[in-house]
Amino acid sequence: MEEINEKGKEIIDKENIQEIVEETIQHLNNPVNDLKPIVKRYLSVVAKVQTEGNKFYFSDGEAKVEIRVVSDEIIRVRLAPHGVFLADFSYAVPVVDQKVTAFQLEEKEDHYAVSTPVITCKIRKIDFCISFVENLSQQVMSEDAEPMHWEENVDFGGYYVFATKKCMPEENFFGLGDKSGNLNLRGRRFQNWNTDAYSFGWNQDPLYRTIPFYTGLHQQAAYGIFFDNTFRSYFDFGKEDYNKTSFWSDGGELQYYYIHGPHVMDVVKRYQSVTGTHPMPPKWALGFHQCRWSYYPEKKVKEIAEGFRSRNIPCDAIYLDIDYMDGYRCFTWNKTHFPDPKKMIKELLDIGMKTVVMIDPGIKVDDDYWVFKEGKENNFFCRRSDDYYMEGHVWPGRCQFPDFTNPKVREWWGGLYKELVEMGVAGVWNDMNEPAVFGSGTFPNDVRHNFDGFRGSHRKAHNVYGTQMMRSTYDGLKKLMRNKRPFTITRAGYAGMQRYGSVWTGDNVATWEHLKMGNIQCQRMAMSGVPFCGTDIGGFSGEPDGELFTRWIQLGTFAPFMRAHSAGDTAEREPWSFGEPFTSINRKFIELRYRLLPYLYSVFWEHHRYGFPILRPMVMLEQEEMSNNYREDEFGYGDKILVCPILEQGAISRMVYLPKGQWYNFWTHELLDGGSEQHIEASIETMPLFVKAGAVIPEYPVMQYVGEKTLDEVMLNVYFADYEVKSFFFEDHGDTFAYEQDIYSEKKFIVKGDTKTLLIEQTTEGLYTVTYELYNFNIIGIPFNVKRITADDQEIKEFYVDKGGDLHFKSSKNFNVIKIFTS
Repeated sequence: MEEINEKGKEIIDKENIQEIVEETIQHLNNPVNDLKPIVKRYLSVVAKVQTEGNKFYFSDGEAKVEIRVVSDEIIRVRLAPHGVFLADFSYAVPVVDQKVTAFQLEEKEDHYAVSTPVITCKIRKIDFCISFVENLSQQVMSEDAEPMHWEENVDFGGYYVFATKKCMPEENFFGLGDKSGNLNLRGRRFQNWNTDAYSFGWNQDPLYRTIPFYTGLHQQAAYGIFFDNTFRSYFDFGKEDYNKTSFWSDGGELQYYYIHGPHVMDVVKRYQSVTGTHPMPPKWALGFHQCRWSYYPEKKVKEIAEGFRSRNIPCDAIYLDIDYMDGYRCFTWNKTHFPDPKKMIKELLDIGMKTVVMIDPGIKVDDDYWVFKEGKENNFFCRRSDDYYMEGHVWPGRCQFPDFTNPKVREWWGGLYKELVEMGVAGVWNDMNEPAVFGSGTFPNDVRHNFDGFRGSHRKAHNVYGTQMMRSTYDGLKKLMRNKRPFTITRAGYAGMQRYGSVWTGDNVATWEHLKMGNIQCQRMAMSGVPFCGTDIGGFSGEPDGELFTRWIQLGTFAPFMRAHSAGDTAEREPWSFGEPFTSINRKFIELRYRLLPYLYSVFWEHHRYGFPILRPMVMLEQEEMSNNYREDEFGYGDKILVCPILEQGAISRMVYLPKGQWYNFWTHELLDGGSEQHIEASIETMPLFVKAGAVIPEYPVMQYVGEKTLDEVMLNVYFADYEVKSFFFEDHGDTFAYEQDIYSEKKFIVKGDTKTLLIEQTTEGLYTVTYELYNFNIIGIPFNVKRITADDQEIKEFYVDKGGDLHFKSSKNFNVIKIFTS
């Protein structure tokens, strides 16, 4: 690297450094000499810069740092200890560069500054210490406490790489994906190494997934750090030293993205802009799912499905665990248990029940097994360093494992789903893909991986193995299903996994502690860019009683992914398993899930298109309130509904904090002022639930499965507010990718009221035409007597106010402005 700076100072090289050292020694030998000129000269040459478009390289003649302007709010930092960077490749980040309006480089006496219109990255010349400053406020958001550093890895080659940041006294941290324990990460240390963590406990670490991304919040401003490194990594949030937070890994590069807020929501949205959002799922995937290890034989599967229909409890999917296979061989059927799977799947579909099957990565070593034969003949299985196949025992016995980091293997694996798709299977569940191996836990470090041509050992590929398996599954299903949206679910993954499917929190336990833990885990995953997440309702292992199961159903109603699941050595736990009154309460809440499905589907669109999370912890809703750094029970469900689950045994009420503004009790329609805690009654029949004043909440009639009924009208629940509030309602085909060609309907509502009038405005975007013609309005909280209603200046003569005070009327779906008057 050679570049002379604007003042014509020297080019950095070893001779130059030696000259400065000798000159400094001479000055030290003469105490009357002033060292300032020497120090200034040293600072001017120790960090030289080279520019390549939006990338800036700084070197001391040995190490090199890259600063890359990704967008106005995102800057990437990379370190090459000896000046040579690894190939710029990431499974998490499909495309690095985004839109940048402007950026510039300035040289100061002791540092360089790379600036965008929003933030400035400062690189100190003497030691490459980096800080990020918000331009408007000049607040230092993130600052190195020590220079970036590394150590040689003599056993494997490469380096251990470290970054250490200052931890502000009042700073708190959130995110980091799949971690148990409290939502706030301050004062804790974590390890990222995907692990089969059966019946994990509070604060147990590591767990199933690796998402090395966190949000820091201090002085009411937020930023994010995404450490894009797939090796085993570590994060310390002020545990070892209260004044420092650190992240490091056992290999790879020190490469991280600084993501500016200043709001927590901004940080998460911008992280999603880097790693991607979840594609729109098939609408049925947002319904209730029932699972067990295992439902078999065929008679049992039908019995469970018919149990839902006969009891009028909505359900959209039933799952088949590993016992549907022939000797646990993936892509096969046990013909004793399932003599005609295609017929069974069709019969289930006839009553609106989709079938989801499990597929594991372990392929049984059996020369008579067609999947093994194909994989062996094509050299698709992982090998160890001395060229033996990687073998380990899982459910089928001795197995070999596909290398999903090889694009040829992914294409092959995706094609293996052809027969399942032709049989009518609607979704695929990828399990055991940490990868898990009995006895050893996972693969040895020396297993080799293709890594899309960039090569690596299992040290590098372990944490991405699950994501690449799910990628294979998603891409294969998408091709085979011919424009129908795949539904996939994975147990393991890495940052960016949300581009390929949903997740659940793994093998939990039927305890009140796990109910609380699961609530936090789903919120944390949402803050970590993974929106479509849920828990095993009722707990996978252990035995819940009726109260615990019902409280879990209530919480699960507001999880993006809603599935009950249990181990085979436990009592069955369908929604009716505990008798009355629990069966009726469970039915009531599952029905509520289906009533609110258009709202959830709209919120999912908001995530996919705009990057908003579906679940929003209190610190995301109101970060300026310091106490919200520690609130972890309540959460936003989209931006219009607040959920406050009951998490304590025997509780029939709880204290609830409502964010500033006005909120309606969902059940009673009582209007409450936010900004303080409220004591809310919550018998087993209910759960504290609130709707933001001014919201428009679309509602479908109760269906036993998605699409059961043809809609003649849609209910719009409008909650009065005396200030302007915006809402929106998204609809499309529900199962195709036509939305990518603008075949959708995004309706935006503006509600604004006063003491005499209420206005509801509607605008529509998109090319999709809904099949129904009418809106059925339910207006809640109107403070005046209604005398007159118009839709686009045309009188609506039929309306009434029920005994609860709610106003009801109907209008065309195509209205522009509805006005409600008191005179």
